[in-house]
Amino acid sequence: MVRELVEQMRAGDRRALARLLSVVERNGDQVTELMEAIHPYTGNAQVIGITGPPGAGKSTLVDKITSLVRAKGLTIAVLAVDPTSPFTGGAVLGDRIRMQQHYLDPQVFIRSMATRGSLGGLPRVASRAVRVLDASGKDIVLVETVGVGQTEVDVMKIADSVVVVLVPEAGDAVQTLKAGLMEIADVFAVNKADREGSGRMVATLRNTLTFSNKLDWWRVPVVPTQATKGEGVEKLWDTIQEHRTAMEKNSILAERRRERQRHEFFQTVEEWVGDRLSALVKSDGELGDLMKKIEEGATDPHSAAIDVLRSGTLLRHWLSLVEKKE
Repeated sequence: MVRELVEQMRAGDRRALARLLSVVERNGDQVTELMEAIHPYTGNAQVIGITGPPGAGKSTLVDKITSLVRAKGLTIAVLAVDPTSPFTGGAVLGDRIRMQQHYLDPQVFIRSMATRGSLGGLPRVASRAVRVLDASGKDIVLVETVGVGQTEVDVMKIADSVVVVLVPEAGDAVQTLKAGLMEIADVFAVNKADREGSGRMVATLRNTLTFSNKLDWWRVPVVPTQATKGEGVEKLWDTIQEHRTAMEKNSILAERRRERQRHEFFQTVEEWVGDRLSALVKSDGELGDLMKKIEEGATDPHSAAIDVLRSGTLLRHWLSLVEKKE
């Protein structure tokens, strides 16, 4: 079924694309087959991350960028990561209230995805969702993160270019640059630039970046925007494209994508092992006894974990149990 859906998606079937993204979100046994099926079609889309603190106007900026991209004749997919509902586990905001003007455009695909407790601004399955959207044939994949603050750095692991959106009220730019979120920016957008203090914010950011820039191939620019009016959006888009050109010229884009592949490999290994061990705690008596000692404080968690990993016999036993279950 999965491979049939991939063929339908490649032929432009939006419903098939939506169903495949649901497969990714459920993170069940079909994911491996799906990733294998789409792999030959990935690596073509330009992936852009839009991040920043809540209230910065990211959603409005994404909406305007989408309009601009379509005006240029390009196709686009938007992955909007929303907070998780404590009741349903789904996205709180949802794509039903986002970007309503684009719903009838067959060349725009919008999907909301819940963070599901992730502290990095993106759910664990986001990288796989991006790969599916890439394989669908879209020219641009735009990832808007939830806006959780300084921990929101996972976007740099899946995007070619990262735009950090700030507002004049964000405070002292020198201080914000010290935060992890600020250090991932390829481009800064100071949104709501009609507000008081915007000029000072832009100037301070630019001056600070002049002295803090550590790259010899790219100086991080600051672009003022007023997303509600569409002002500065085309300049921001052109700057993103300049960043892409600079990356290609200096072989940075290829390296970022190689790093993305490495990250997904290690993430999948960690996820698979963690999930299996968590399940085996309930079924394997030896592991269950060990976990009880750890919980009661009788055994050090770190040394116990190392002993488990070094014990080839025990690991083989657990893996044989896993294979029986599967």
